[in-house]
Amino acid sequence: MREAGRLGVGVVGAGRVGAVLGSALRATGHAVVGASGVSDASRERIEQLLPGVPRLDVAEVVRRAELVLLAVPDDALADLVAGLAATGAWQVGQLVVHTAGRFGTAVLAPATAAGAIGLAVHPAMTFTGTSLDLSRLPGCSMAVTAPAAVLPVAQALVIEMGAEPVVVPEAVRPAYHAALAHAANHLVTVLAQARQVLLDAGVEAPAGLLGPLAQAALDGAVRGGDEALTGPVRRGDAGTVAEHVAALAAADAARPGAEHVLPTYRALARATLARAVAGGRLAPEPGEAVARALDGPG
Repeated sequence: MREAGRLGVGVVGAGRVGAVLGSALRATGHAVVGASGVSDASRERIEQLLPGVPRLDVAEVVRRAELVLLAVPDDALADLVAGLAATGAWQVGQLVVHTAGRFGTAVLAPATAAGAIGLAVHPAMTFTGTSLDLSRLPGCSMAVTAPAAVLPVAQALVIEMGAEPVVVPEAVRPAYHAALAHAANHLVTVLAQARQVLLDAGVEAPAGLLGPLAQAALDGAVRGGDEALTGPVRRGDAGTVAEHVAALAAADAARPGAEHVLPTYRALARATLARAVAGGRLAPEPGEAVARALDGPG
């Protein structure tokens, strides 16, 4: 028998996010009544993170649930919600929670028109789809968007999972999500590129070099923004930047057909240069020298 205040949760999309959040809600006393997932990886996540939960088709998950957790790719969300509405799947008073960072609750309009209550909850963390994520939820922030009358419901769900709710208005959800993707996804790309350059140069165990350096830079940037900026662009060391351009051009040439690092370096160095000059951290004259170095051969 379910205790008072606990809900029957249906997980639509047992990917890395859905299975973990379903498990987190289950740990607080909610009952996961069903989960959908068609890939082998999704089946495995249901078995590991939601043991005993039946794997059902989407329509049956929605039929059984008092709270439907939609953890599907952003581009699939609108069609999924509309398609379920067309079949009369949504129920009056049913909570419908999606985890897409890009959207607020407007995307849930077909469900709310049928009497469901729409909430948008986006965890600001990366997921592995394993139990490791459960230990990382406490202290994680989650963006919540909902009509004022039901905003406390979204906030309560986040707090139950041990996370911190941050209210993000509907109109700024795309900018919010772009900022997070720019920070997290592009950080991975930059570090992966740096790792490849070190490996190509014969440096063994590049993680030992990159890990502490990147962590220190990350900590400083989160605390102080541009105040944490160091390096040759910030100092106006045009000669060093020119050497970087030449070295990366040579490294790229040695990997024909592979992704080239120099265009990324140039783009980010120019952005760094613009911020350094605009913020008064680098005088215009050495800034111009750095710009010329970035435009050099390569």
